[in-house]
Amino acid sequence: MSAAKRIPAFATTLALALPCAAPAQDFGPWGNPAPVAAINTSAAEGCPIEAPDGLGLYFASSRPGGQGKLDNWRSRRASIQAEWGTAENLAAPANSPEFDYCPTPLDDGSLLLVSSRQTADDCYPGDTPPEPPTGGPSAGDIFLAHEDATGTWSTPANLGCYPDGPNTAGAEFSPSMVTASAGTFLFFSSNGYPDSQGQDIYMSQVNADGSVSAGVRVTELSTASDDRMPNVRADGLEIVFSSNRAGATPFDQDIYVATRASVTSPWSTPQRLDIATINTAASETRASLSGDGTRLYFGRKLDASDPGDVFVATRSRIAAPIEARPAPTLSAPVLALLALLLACAARCARSMQQMRGSKH
Repeated sequence: MSAAKRIPAFATTLALALPCAAPAQDFGPWGNPAPVAAINTSAAEGCPIEAPDGLGLYFASSRPGGQGKLDNWRSRRASIQAEWGTAENLAAPANSPEFDYCPTPLDDGSLLLVSSRQTADDCYPGDTPPEPPTGGPSAGDIFLAHEDATGTWSTPANLGCYPDGPNTAGAEFSPSMVTASAGTFLFFSSNGYPDSQGQDIYMSQVNADGSVSAGVRVTELSTASDDRMPNVRADGLEIVFSSNRAGATPFDQDIYVATRASVTSPWSTPQRLDIATINTAASETRASLSGDGTRLYFGRKLDASDPGDVFVATRSRIAAPIEARPAPTLSAPVLALLALLLACAARCARSMQQMRGSKH
């Protein structure tokens, strides 16, 4: 297969099209999750993520009416408070006859996705995609497509092969992009890098010309266990991902969370979400945060034979605590001036009182 390919012209402004990081927020605890009934069917549903404006819900499904073995779908709603509408297939070429999944919508109408489709510039050294593992899709690369005003999708472009891009001959999952003062960064997981210990969390930088660098393993988030499918909050200060580091089998995935003080700070030690109704004996995967950070979507499979459904939990955004400020201190000259003014005021008051007394 050929080497890395430059992203098309519409993507060269990607770093400028994405929003700057929002101020840090404080949040309350997550509530109990509920199934997203509007999109769940007897087929497989997973990889859920909201559009940045909260009015679209993208997910992967094997339901009838798709283009291939697993397709990306989208449901819309009129407002944040409204119910999700009937899901629509993203159609070709955004979907293909192979596995298409992990959709990630961007502000400018672009869509990052993972696909096992075979193209002239893909990173798998062969003419056919590898066999999918039990309960999962075939290994794929990260692609970028764009939807125009008529709803027509451009042909997805491969982001490039290692060492000239983020994709490898292994499996890349769950692209997540965030923009900050330091630049625009792509987070994802992969098992195809020289330093991969199974699925690990990686970060690439989006360059000024729209190209994407090879990933660098995020050591504070990655272990010898299976750490996959990251999603970063819009302000870049919170990340959720799935891991089996607390389980006995690759299937036993739970949702973990880490935070950082700034976009240039290291991530905290990841913590398993200690909520019995979110992390269960089932496998919870591809968690994602809404743009405002108040909704957590994820997929859940009860066992390897379960197709899987999509769930959502909510939390409240709360005001950050007001920092206690020390009482202001005054310099010696200012204190002396205040004392003089007070003494003068006292003398004036006494004089006025004496004058009033002499008139009687």
